[in-house]
Amino acid sequence: MSETPNYDSEYDAIVVGAGLAGSTAALTMARDGLDVIMIERGPSPGTKNVFGGVLYTPRIRELTDFDDAPKERYVAKKTYSMLSEEGDETSMSIAPSSWREEPHNNSWMVLRADFDEWFAEQAVEAGAMLVTETTVTDLIKENGEVVGVETDRPDGELRAPMVVLAEGANSLVSEAAGLKDRDDRDNVAVSVKEVRKYDREKLEDRFHIDGDAGLAAHYFGDGACGDAVGGGFLYTNKRTVSIGVVYSIEDAAHDKKTPDEVLEEFKQHPAVAPLVRGGRMVEYSAHAIPEGGPDSMPELVHDGAVIVGDAAGLVLNSGVHLEGTNMAVESGYHAGRAVADALAQGRTDEAALASYETNLRDSYVVENLEHYGWFMDTAAEEKEFLFDDLPRALGRAGDAYFKMDNTPKDEHVSEAKSHILDATGGWLGAAKKAWKFRKMLS
Repeated sequence: MSETPNYDSEYDAIVVGAGLAGSTAALTMARDGLDVIMIERGPSPGTKNVFGGVLYTPRIRELTDFDDAPKERYVAKKTYSMLSEEGDETSMSIAPSSWREEPHNNSWMVLRADFDEWFAEQAVEAGAMLVTETTVTDLIKENGEVVGVETDRPDGELRAPMVVLAEGANSLVSEAAGLKDRDDRDNVAVSVKEVRKYDREKLEDRFHIDGDAGLAAHYFGDGACGDAVGGGFLYTNKRTVSIGVVYSIEDAAHDKKTPDEVLEEFKQHPAVAPLVRGGRMVEYSAHAIPEGGPDSMPELVHDGAVIVGDAAGLVLNSGVHLEGTNMAVESGYHAGRAVADALAQGRTDEAALASYETNLRDSYVVENLEHYGWFMDTAAEEKEFLFDDLPRALGRAGDAYFKMDNTPKDEHVSEAKSHILDATGGWLGAAKKAWKFRKMLS
């Protein structure tokens, strides 16, 4: 439950934002005995937080009793589909039997409004204070060091030795204070999503799922989001389906279609339309996603402040791996530990907080970002091939390979090969592209 803070008091740490990264930091610090206040601009945690739908849970399971968490379905099956504007679909699916067993590959569909409120409550139960419907408007600095925040409440100055900035991709406070540069347009994606409600039995019949099992479907190609670097997604919840598109803001700025129109066209594709037919829209949202990779990450540590989660650019898109929730939680955890250790030494300087960045870089988070960070730039360079030529060539190759007529099968195979080679630029072009994208599967 939200409280009214005593603005005359001094807390050990202020957390700006009660999303996954912010709540993790608050929970970690509170358990280390710090007096923590968490400030959320929405009426409750999660109401301002938007994502596709899959929560990756390794660290959350260590920090909480995850069995009690409000969750929808675990990911029992993943599909990846290339869609062409002409209506072609070429798909592959992965459904290992181990995913149906605990801990279900640490992958669960959740609704952020429900989950984030529960997760923030874990921090409150650990001793943190939560204040909602309050916007941080600026940072307070003294001699170059962050010493508190200004809020939109009357006399809303709040001071603390440490500030954890978990404000999300739109990091207006961090940018205004000079702690990070504004993200370049080509390093940010826009996502629009709607949640549609169905009868649970009909939903399970439609997607061939049962119990708590669910489907995470990903779509690529100009049939998913037109002539843009991006794709579509569909996630099954208990009684709802989350469906949306995410694509480059740079492409969106030059596109004659609005994001809403791109989403509507995606929903009308022959591979998608039967899956979302009927139902009732119960939620619509749009948000920005950082996709610049490690080169666009800001300085994470400052005198009196650290930056975590989406605000730190911690989102991975390798074309196959689409992650961010786990990285947000991991960054909040390491930031919380670093703050607690620094304050135990009576210090708030950048050097005392350096363990946050060191531990994050030693973890899978930065290692994965550095290993796959090349993908979005390469995808932009190869946009015509990846999102136009390849989906169309795969559709034509499939048609040729499985063609039923009076022609010998070897001629069908030759025709199928020719479609692929035409798209790649011959055998040499195919080899070059295979080399360029080799890290996608490594």
